[in-house]
Amino acid sequence: IFKDFAEYYVDKATFLRDTEKLTQMIVDGPLKSFCYRRLAFLQNKFQLHVLLNEIRELTEQKGISHRDFYNIRKVDTHIHAASSMNQKHLLRFIKKKMKTEGDAVVLQEKGQPVTMRQVFDRMKITAYDLSVDMLDVHADRNTFHRFDKFNTKYNPVGESTLREIFIKTDNYVGGKYFAEVLKEVLHDLEDSKYQQAEPRLSIYGRSKDEWDKLAKWALTNDVWSPNVRWLIQIPRLYDVYKSKDMIRNFDEFLDNIFAPLFEVTNDPASHPELHRFLQQVSGIDSVDDESKHEFVHFDRSTPEPAEYKLEENPPYNYYLFHMYANLCALNAFRRYRGLPTLALRPHCGEAGHVNHLLTGFLTSESIAHGLLLRKVPVLQYLFYLTQLGIAMSPLSNNSLFISYQRNPLAEYMQKGLNVSLSTDDPLQFHYTKEALMEEFSIAAQVWKLSSCDMCELARNSVLQSGFEDKVKVHWLGPSYKEEGVRGNDIQRTNVPDIRVSFRHETLVDELCQLFKAFHETTKEK
Repeated sequence: IFKDFAEYYVDKATFLRDTEKLTQMIVDGPLKSFCYRRLAFLQNKFQLHVLLNEIRELTEQKGISHRDFYNIRKVDTHIHAASSMNQKHLLRFIKKKMKTEGDAVVLQEKGQPVTMRQVFDRMKITAYDLSVDMLDVHADRNTFHRFDKFNTKYNPVGESTLREIFIKTDNYVGGKYFAEVLKEVLHDLEDSKYQQAEPRLSIYGRSKDEWDKLAKWALTNDVWSPNVRWLIQIPRLYDVYKSKDMIRNFDEFLDNIFAPLFEVTNDPASHPELHRFLQQVSGIDSVDDESKHEFVHFDRSTPEPAEYKLEENPPYNYYLFHMYANLCALNAFRRYRGLPTLALRPHCGEAGHVNHLLTGFLTSESIAHGLLLRKVPVLQYLFYLTQLGIAMSPLSNNSLFISYQRNPLAEYMQKGLNVSLSTDDPLQFHYTKEALMEEFSIAAQVWKLSSCDMCELARNSVLQSGFEDKVKVHWLGPSYKEEGVRGNDIQRTNVPDIRVSFRHETLVDELCQLFKAFHETTKEK
């Protein structure tokens, strides 16, 4: 199969050559100055546009009947399924199960069954005692720059046992409780009608049957909603599995992830449940703490996956390149078979090294976070020119890496980068039932966003999302793929034509300036 689609495969030498070229570009002094000035010009140009046209934009919005910010489509483009409920919701759910299913067997220890009541009796907790403070899942000031402490917040009451019971798809009860609480979240989304989400579910790469187990869990528990498309997140935990002798090398890790996908694409009958589940999966994500020190560097001497048997975790760009290379061939195969493709949409630029963003730019369809772009004007300008999507989560960043008022989202939006608002982890960061609306409302207050600004962010979220073309046509209009005003239907998006026209004309002007400069330089040479 791989040989048949070899033309779609990007080899290591090409990737490293492009990486070196981009690395030279982002440290080039004159180029940094040029990009910084162009970005400053774009920001000032937007501010001038607002001074001249804000009233006209508002008038255009008021002229549209029925449509407003509350009833346009908004997609939460970055949210983790395991923390998609808020803390009060999870607390209420756990209390209900303690009262109604206390005698249900939820674990097996040393061959002996353990009931729900026994689990909580050991902790000396009753349903009456349990509170949000005792649950202790909310991020606080102690998690700032401490991703390790943040990860423990996934354990209700600080107990990994409760995480195993309530927030796992593969456990003794077959992920029953996680499915139930997730269906309640999906039901809330359906009630709101205009809010959609792309929750992340995990595939770890420890064994080949993980995909089948996840698909069976989803289908058995009917975890489906018209408001949701799933993304699969792959934690970068090779070193953990290698130290426990669960895998022999990095090639086995990749094989566990991608072999079932090639098999089900080649013959849907080989994994019937997975085939059905993949109809609702829109992409692949790569997750972990980006700020971890990388002991290995990716260059021409780095071993190929089959030879990579080191105990140390491969670097971020090694992971992302091999995921991208496999997805290129897989997607070509899936297109050939008439099946939906999978986008690469990793966590990128939240912390760590700038080369993460560089790798994300070369390989990804869109990224989550992108905070570090504020320090790299050349890459930021490239993200603008290519309109690569950035799903930003200011409340999440405020608790982990950068205070809210310093978050660059408003600055990115003014310059014209393709940014959207997302929640990341409502369980840890949000208080209300509608986490995405909470995110919008805080951003609007802090940055004084207009109705037009918020509708533009919402439209960007739909464009970045992995929902099918026919769905986007319904939400954005039949011509949404066309450039400029022709692609905007204000009756559906509530984004004024003036704003869309300004964004398009500004981008075209920038590209024309670059092409003009390129041709002049070529003539001189």
